[in-house]
Amino acid sequence: MKTHETKLPPIDPADATIVEQFGGEITALDPIGAQVSGIDLSSKDTPPLEIVDVLEREMAHRGFLVFKNETELDAEDFLRASCVWGGKELHSTHGVHPETPGGNHHIFRLSNDERHGIPDVGPQWHNDGSFLPATFSHSGYHIIRPAEHGGGTHFAHQGLAFEALPEDHQERWSRLSSVNSASGVVHPLVHEHPVSGQNCIWLHLGMTGAVIEKLPDREGFRLLCADELRQLCHDYNDILNAGLENGYAVAYEYSENDCVFIDNLAVAHRAAPEAHRPAEQQGLRIMHRSTVKGVKDLAPSFGLPLHANIDGPNPFGEGVWQGGGVGFRWEEGIPMRN
Repeated sequence: MKTHETKLPPIDPADATIVEQFGGEITALDPIGAQVSGIDLSSKDTPPLEIVDVLEREMAHRGFLVFKNETELDAEDFLRASCVWGGKELHSTHGVHPETPGGNHHIFRLSNDERHGIPDVGPQWHNDGSFLPATFSHSGYHIIRPAEHGGGTHFAHQGLAFEALPEDHQERWSRLSSVNSASGVVHPLVHEHPVSGQNCIWLHLGMTGAVIEKLPDREGFRLLCADELRQLCHDYNDILNAGLENGYAVAYEYSENDCVFIDNLAVAHRAAPEAHRPAEQQGLRIMHRSTVKGVKDLAPSFGLPLHANIDGPNPFGEGVWQGGGVGFRWEEGIPMRN
């Protein structure tokens, strides 16, 4: 495995000690994320608040936690474990595939074979629930069947990505807000993470209908034009892709029965390209995803509202203002189903 220059601090020794006191172990992954062992996610008992606080804090700093499960988890185990984090309850807005266990509407069943799950989801960098004011606090991924020939998930640390931006980009992006193409919800392009305190970039490359810029030298706002928005999306895509080489993103490959929980305000994710290749080529892949209720609105700055009428007339007169579907297509021909 390729090693990287360490960009995140090590696991807090005090946090590691608390995990050990409850029979577990937490180990930093390279370059981001952490692995947890010895914690039984199939247990019907709610984990003590002390260890939940520790794991949630490490997730906020490192982006995600991987639980290697020695015993097979059923769907209810996975959903119960998902409710440990953030808003403590599931918030589910997806479709239900016929093969979903028990028809449970909280399970988003994904696959590279439409007979076994919903295909082609999440090909571009995004955060789940961008159409909500209080976006999902956390998401969970339970791999039911990993593809034999690869097809995992890419995770990118959005705080470290902000740090990797040139200073002029940091300044300008901090004045930008995105408008979700499906709901009109407005989110800042840069926000301060509520736990880690890091500045994090945040943009959905599959559901953005407009980007509003706070003017730098006077009061007022403007919309990015098509060329500007196209460039912004490419720059955002490029800075997250660069993390795969520069130590703040990872292409994670699952083992059977892995559970990964992400802090949805700290890391962006996308399906690896291999994940969408036909089962005949890659082997069958099946995953269950959960989404957890948000804790607080991810609200824009500069007095902007939480909602804009993206399906109505352009309030600025000029610039991209595109509602419905996948919103603004920033590159012709790319898959944008999220």
